[in-house]
Amino acid sequence: MKRTLLVFGMTLLACCTVLAQRLPGGATPEHYTLSFNINFSTNTFEGDETIALKLDKPSKTITLNAVEIDFHEVTVTAGGHTQTATVSGDEKNEMATFTVADEIPAGAATVHIKYTGHLNDKLRGLYLSTYNGRKYAVSQMEATDARVAFPSFDEPSYKATFDITAIVDKGDTAISNNEIVSDTPGPGDKHTIKFATSPKMSSYLVALTVGDWKCAHDEVDGIKLGVCAVPGKENLTHFPLEATKAILHYYNDYYGIKYPLAKLDQIAVPDFQAGAMENWGAIIYRETALLIDDKTASFGSKNGVADVIAHEVAHQWFGDLVTAAWWDDIWLNEGFATWMTPHPIAAWKPEWLVSQDVVENSMNALATDAVKNTRPIHQEATSRNEIDSLFDGIAYGKTAAVLHMLESYLGHETFRAGVNLYLKEHAYGNATASDFWNAMARAANKPVDQIMPTFVMQAGEPFIAVDVKCANGNTTLALSQKRYFNTPEAFNAPNDQLWQVPVCAKGIGGSNSQSQCFLLTERQQSFTLKGCSKFVFPNAGALGYYRFEYDTDALHQLGAAADPGLTPDERIALVGDEWALMRAGKHQVGSYLALGAQFKETPGYVLLDNFSGHLDFINRYLVNDADRPEFQAWLRQTFSPMMQQLGYAARPSDSPTERQKRSVLFEMLGNIANDPQVIQQSETLVQQYMKDPQSVDGTLSRAVVAVAARHGSPELYAQFKAQLKNTKSPEQYYRYFYALGEFPQPALIQQTQDSTLTSEVRNQDLYMLPRMMNNPTAETMTWDFMRQHYDELSKKTGGGLGGLGIFLYATQGFCDQQKAEQVQQFFQAHPFPGTERNQKEALEGIDSCISLRTQQQSNLASWLKQNAPANASIEKGSASATSAR
Repeated sequence: MKRTLLVFGMTLLACCTVLAQRLPGGATPEHYTLSFNINFSTNTFEGDETIALKLDKPSKTITLNAVEIDFHEVTVTAGGHTQTATVSGDEKNEMATFTVADEIPAGAATVHIKYTGHLNDKLRGLYLSTYNGRKYAVSQMEATDARVAFPSFDEPSYKATFDITAIVDKGDTAISNNEIVSDTPGPGDKHTIKFATSPKMSSYLVALTVGDWKCAHDEVDGIKLGVCAVPGKENLTHFPLEATKAILHYYNDYYGIKYPLAKLDQIAVPDFQAGAMENWGAIIYRETALLIDDKTASFGSKNGVADVIAHEVAHQWFGDLVTAAWWDDIWLNEGFATWMTPHPIAAWKPEWLVSQDVVENSMNALATDAVKNTRPIHQEATSRNEIDSLFDGIAYGKTAAVLHMLESYLGHETFRAGVNLYLKEHAYGNATASDFWNAMARAANKPVDQIMPTFVMQAGEPFIAVDVKCANGNTTLALSQKRYFNTPEAFNAPNDQLWQVPVCAKGIGGSNSQSQCFLLTERQQSFTLKGCSKFVFPNAGALGYYRFEYDTDALHQLGAAADPGLTPDERIALVGDEWALMRAGKHQVGSYLALGAQFKETPGYVLLDNFSGHLDFINRYLVNDADRPEFQAWLRQTFSPMMQQLGYAARPSDSPTERQKRSVLFEMLGNIANDPQVIQQSETLVQQYMKDPQSVDGTLSRAVVAVAARHGSPELYAQFKAQLKNTKSPEQYYRYFYALGEFPQPALIQQTQDSTLTSEVRNQDLYMLPRMMNNPTAETMTWDFMRQHYDELSKKTGGGLGGLGIFLYATQGFCDQQKAEQVQQFFQAHPFPGTERNQKEALEGIDSCISLRTQQQSNLASWLKQNAPANASIEKGSASATSAR
């Protein structure tokens, strides 16, 4: 992008890879009056802005943030004296400075700005979205893009109130943070919509969407609810409205602080880079994250939509009411919303077994945190890329997992009291990490302020070794801690990190089945567990944020007693921990396969789903071609009876999780085990589904389309392309859209890749490319394509971390030295300042996979020789390394 420095009357242009440094201070905004006159004919908007602020001391200058703004006139008024300001730009730091001739006195002042902004194609600031030949204006201000829509003090600590006005074309409407207070004709053939004053909030929460929105309405607890979409999709709003009613009512009760606005709108927009954004009173979503066809939707889609709604509505308190003072504590927004998400869903839909999702998310967080190049939850950040990179699995997943552990340790009501104290003390203001744990410590009267810093301020996760001895009717637990890493080299290296870990344990097959919790604060400590048993499970409740080592022989001897002795949640944690022990070189892959198979019938679907994902990894990276027939035969022998028992058609008595389990088995057997019967069923069912989506269970249909594509023909590819034009919901559209990347034929792979460079694939959907690399046939072709077309892809994504994201994601599937060298060369050619840690993490992931294959491939071959069926010698041609990771 062309860059020019801003001078009065000129434009500040800045690529989103530049730095976004802190403002110098000295001025504090109190109120913004903003007017946006939207011009779709030129893809611009005319801005008229007045900022009421206070100066700390006399000054001739006021500095704020501004990017891609054409300034026309700036005046500063104080003490009855109005001056015209000159404007100078600091492109590197995304700032503009207004300078006047006479010193502005300390105290109240107003800045009036007339400017032109641009409806850009980068999905940031106030940007352009299109659908069915119509144009829409959509806002996305987080983290540092309010400055793209209006000159502002664009840091989270500068909270102010906002009066927003939108001047829009006839036939269009506008939605913003608060209610409409007036809608009057003019100017010209437009009409002017004014909104009520917002609460005091950060600039990144300002929302504005303009277009011919169609909305469905309801209410809960006296709060007006709206779910809005483009024309033709308003029929997909019933489920999100019902979910929002249940979720918002739960939060109003839980927090003891009622949602403070009169309305809550949720808008599904055609183009959106993230999943959703929590603007206060006007949450904006990608269509797939909000809209549901009740007749054909899968359980996964309903669960996903409810999850996103619960997360974003939780932000109305965590992030909007109380906001992190700076982005280094963004976990106070994102991690809290992630922690809170399962609570209202569990109350609304107990049959969804949401507690298993909580354990799964904790397992995922532990996996993310198990590398050398992870980061602490609290992470310093200054540049735009550094800030954007903090919105990751650590901020969301690890924080939520640590909070679930703390909630379990303190007790639900004690934890709730601490959360509500924190919210009340900082309502309409900003908070830091210490603000949270100090409030929790006072409410709980426990050393939360000592526990939390060990998890928040240092990177990594604890590994707890457990030595168990029974004497005199009691069990002595000798616990020791060190840091866990997912490679033997790093795991076995000296490390002096310590945590304060709430460890909960229970016995199985004896007299001490009640959970007891201890606080491990030293390198080694001993605790007494009442009673004796055959096996001590060192993560009772499965909510501990730590890895643990247990006696494998004792577990194997325990056998069937573990089924009633361990809850489904605990089994998920146990099998997940076995995978971690194998990664660290302490156990062998065969032990993991045996343990996962032992618990395959666990109620719910989460354990099976996680196991299936690891089976796919094993098939792709640890099984050699000579042993693949035995591995696939073992899979069919182990899981085909479950598939036959469930059947290929849903039964009225099936629970949502049973339907999901059927889908997991279908895809595992079809795309990992190459089960001929399942592949044949996919060919029949996919034709049924294309003719009548209601004829195939919505949850199974996802797996049907995936398996049919992986084994599909060019004729089926053409059918999928045709279906894209006739789908009735976003879920159906993306089911076919992403399946196009699963076909095995090189010509079809190339056709799909080429489409990403055209308007056929929206900018927001370029993640299709790294997803294609889950298709082994497409992996190398897609990586080569992405590197060859870097400039075009970067332009479509808007550059910066958003552009780098598809490349970082693409590298996650590599497991060989040649690819590692190519990735390193790519990062050297495209350095992306501020993302150095992310790049190191990507390379570490490849090295870790190579290391695991070296350690475990021969172990796996030996295990298969002993455990695969005797008739496993099938034709080589049918034992290809297909998988659907």
